[in-house]
Amino acid sequence: MSSLIQLEIPTARVFAPLLEPARYKGAHGGRGSGKSHFFAGLLVEDSLRERGLLSVCIREVQKTLKQSAKRLIETKLAEFGLGQAEGFKIFRDTIQTPGDGAIIFQGMQDHTAESIKSLEGFKRAWIEEAQTISARSLSLLRPTLRAEGSEIWCGWNPRRRLDPIDGMLRGPALPTGAVVVQANWRHNPWFPSVLERERQDCLRDNPEQYDHIWEGGYASVSAGAYYATQLAEMRREGRVGAVGPDPLMTIRAIWDIGGTGAKADACAIWIMQFVGREIRVLNYYEAQGQPLASHVTWLRANGYAKALCILPHDGASNDKVYDVSYESALREAGFEVIVVPNQGKGAAMQRIEAARRLFPVIWINEATTLAGLEALGAYHARKHEARDIDLGPEHDWASHAADAFGLACVVYEEPRMAKRERKLRLAGRPGGWMAA
Repeated sequence: MSSLIQLEIPTARVFAPLLEPARYKGAHGGRGSGKSHFFAGLLVEDSLRERGLLSVCIREVQKTLKQSAKRLIETKLAEFGLGQAEGFKIFRDTIQTPGDGAIIFQGMQDHTAESIKSLEGFKRAWIEEAQTISARSLSLLRPTLRAEGSEIWCGWNPRRRLDPIDGMLRGPALPTGAVVVQANWRHNPWFPSVLERERQDCLRDNPEQYDHIWEGGYASVSAGAYYATQLAEMRREGRVGAVGPDPLMTIRAIWDIGGTGAKADACAIWIMQFVGREIRVLNYYEAQGQPLASHVTWLRANGYAKALCILPHDGASNDKVYDVSYESALREAGFEVIVVPNQGKGAAMQRIEAARRLFPVIWINEATTLAGLEALGAYHARKHEARDIDLGPEHDWASHAADAFGLACVVYEEPRMAKRERKLRLAGRPGGWMAA
């Protein structure tokens, strides 16, 4: 009987491309766009149309059903007037659909190469909060959902350019059969007035977070990040954009040293110039587990073969495997090298304070430093679980770029006035600043 039921489901125009069959369906954007409501309604509609359809709603981590889309799908069933008479029956952890079909709810992090085989024969997989899905989970899911006519749906609020879902569905080459749309609050004809007030409040009170939360932009700064205020101010003042080098000034390559191997810390390098009282940030490089030769190759390939390499104190320490220091190896490769002495206890906070002090004179070339900017925007403090106490910087993916950036600010020296200029200033006549 359910095949005779006709549903009229109002759909925002932005989602129209996702109504036709497609192997991959993606919708990314900010809060209030209706992405989750669209996919929940579509899943009910497909379950009604195709008897016996097996579907799975997925999150990377799902500890309880409260974290799943089950409640939203139940709301859609009630809204459409569908119940047991039409073949839908709600159980504690499953929703039965017409023709002995089912909608189940799972966390991908719990799956192994063996357990994922339980999803063979499923024809719909809806990945919720897809910005958190790992590359491992995608690699397990994609070949498993291989029934003819199967579809993988993804809804997400973009977080980082390097997140696996963005690489897959917003990269230069989409998977065959992929349809992806961007949906934001302005595309939602039913955008509620209460959310409009929330949106306006966010625009007023948290402008640095607004683009990410409401417009679906990447998170340029995290709440509570050390440099959140400074980065937002830089963007408002137009100091993040197109920045070129001065051909007469020294190129500096400021390092945070990594290691080799899959679990090693990343190596980070900022390319900068100190031009007068201005710090120009020209490029950023990061690699994990690669040998020193790879970093040197990047420097040379990008025109930095004569860069002054500035290393943290461990740059003078010999590698445990190769018994050679970064300092000596870079000198052997033809680079001039400076090793910054150990700053001792509190070195991390010294770097942070130096960077905060110098942000007003920093200009960053956005196109070549996107990964570094993401890291600066995410660099934050560890917090005591029970008390609101700052335990110092969190050592995570963002800390390597931030450490090298802070080191550059520690070694920066404000240009000194030449003697003649100083005399002119004292005499009340115009003068200028010269690079040290």
